[in-house]
Parts: sequence; C-alpha cells; structure tokens
Amino acid sequence: MLAMLQLFKLHFSSIVRTLVLQTDWKREMQPSIRRRQTSAQHAATFMCSRSDGSAETDEVRSKPRFHLDLWLSFTVQSWVLDVGRPVVMLVLPADWFPLNRPDAAEYLHLLYNISMPLILLKLLERSPRTLPCPAIHLGIIAVVTGTSLHLVADSITRRLLLIGYQLHLPVRENLVMRNLKPSSVVDLFELLFYFADTLGHLMWYVPLFLVLFLFFSGCFCHRKQEEKMPTAAWMLLVPNAAYYWYLITEGQTFILFIFTFFAMTATVMHQRRRCMVPNGNGLFMLYSFSAALVLVAVWVACLWNDGVLRKKHPGLIYVPQPRAVYTLHLHQNAQT
Repeated sequence: MLAMLQLFKLHFSSIVRTLVLQTDWKREMQPSIRRRQTSAQHAATFMCSRSDGSAETDEVRSKPRFHLDLWLSFTVQSWVLDVGRPVVMLVLPADWFPLNRPDAAEYLHLLYNISMPLILLKLLERSPRTLPCPAIHLGIIAVVTGTSLHLVADSITRRLLLIGYQLHLPVRENLVMRNLKPSSVVDLFELLFYFADTLGHLMWYVPLFLVLFLFFSGCFCHRKQEEKMPTAAWMLLVPNAAYYWYLITEGQTFILFIFTFFAMTATVMHQRRRCMVPNGNGLFMLYSFSAALVLVAVWVACLWNDGVLRKKHPGLIYVPQPRAVYTLHLHQNAQT
C-alpha cells in the first residue's frame, strides 16, 4: 500500500513539473512569436509596396512598340520572293534556262515557300493571342502544301506562255488547248489550274489572313498609352499596302481579304468599348488594309468595261489579275 502511494506521488509530481515547464516555455516563446508576426507584417508590407512598384514598372515596360524587324522582313521577302517572280520571268530571257529544269523565278518561289512559314511563326510568337499547337502545325503544313501546289502549276504555266498560252482567256478557249489531241488532255490542264488557283490559294491564304487577324487582335493598348505610328511604319505603309493589293488581285483573295478587314473593324469597335485603342502595329495593319482596299477599287474601276477580262472573271466579284492584263494589253502591244 505504501509502495502504491509513493508511485502515485512520483507520477503526480512529474505531471506537475511538466505543466510548469510548458507554461514557462510558452511565456518565453510569446515575445519571439510576436516578433516573428511583426517581421512578417513588415515583410508583407514591403512586398506589397515592391509589387506595386514592379507593377508600375511592368506597365511602363509593357508599353507597346512597333515591330520594325518583323514588318520589314515580311515586306522585303514578299516583294523580292513573291512579287519578284513574274518580274524575273519577264526580264530574264527564256532561253537562259532549259524547259526541263527550274528557272530563276522558280528558285525564288522555293525560297518563298521556306521564308513565309517562318515569318508566320514569328508573328504568332509575338502575338498575345494564338491558337493551340495542333492548329498552328496544321496551318503551317497547309501553307507549305498550298505554296508547293502553286509552285508546280506556276512552273507549267510559265512554259505554256512560251508556246502561246494567253492568261486572259479561259483554258478551253486558248488556241494552244484547242490543238491538243486527244481533247481530253484539256481536262488535265483544268485540273492543274484548279489545284493552283483554287485549292492551292485557299490552303495558302486562309492561314495567312488568319495569322494576320490573330496578330491584329492583340495589337491594342489602353487609351492612356495611345501612341501614333512611327516614321518607319509610314515608310513601310505604301509597299505593304501594295503587296496586299497584289495578294487580292493576283491571288484572287478578295473574299478572304474583305472578311478579314471587316473582322478587324469589328474588333476595333469592340475594344473601344473597353477603352482600348490600336497601338502602332494595329494602326499599321489597319491603314495598310484600308490603302489596299482603295487600290483594289481603283484597279477594278479602271478595268470595269473590259469585255475580255469579264469573260475570264465572271460573276459578281470582278477583280482582274495583273498577269492577265499584261498578256491582254501590254504583251500584245509590245509584240505589235
């Protein structure tokens, strides 16, 4: 019995000692906890002030800038490799290159097939709004396939021109096609021009205008950051608008162009409700599209009463091709 009382005393004394030690530890730790809470509050205040300053710095740094390198590359490669192809075909004599081998214009076309997808990828990299990766991959594949189809058909058209083919006439009305035997061979040439002028152009220009619109949809800033077009943008405006005119007329992409332009205009009206305005890049694209539309209107008005070209381009949308105008008027006058 005494042994049990002694064990109980020892156990009770150990419990009391433990409670005392815990009380003393809490008293000692309260100042340090308070100091930690105070330091945490100071750190939070410092971080908030720093974040506010960094937000202001980011706002200043995020001020939109004009992508001169991107637009200069787009304009130069478009004029040299795309518009320059028919010029090279006209300047260089046909006997410099054998008919069974590529000529200088076709090598330019090959370079264009490589450079244009790269520039489209650069546009998507600098655009805040983009598509999922599978859609981007499919679009680039479509551009490469469309330009390749156009390369093959354009090479054959080049050789047909050397034997008297006239671009301002439909395929079956050309004298060269009438003399072909058997007559079913003409169906093969119509299939060829369908791949080049219809399917190839759709696969080529639909991703192109889609990328341009996606890039434009991200070219907006707040009214407080509203900026004007720089001098370099005004210098590139005329050649860029002229290239869009070439895409519309030679590529027969008026429907794609006008829908893209309407979508850009609707985007501007929607963003203005949110106190957002186009920045330098957006103004450059908007003015380029507007100037190209004016050039197309002047081009159509000058050739409105041409009966031969009307047969070449029947329907409500009448936009003559520059090469067809050349073979109809300029080339015949030069031969005369």
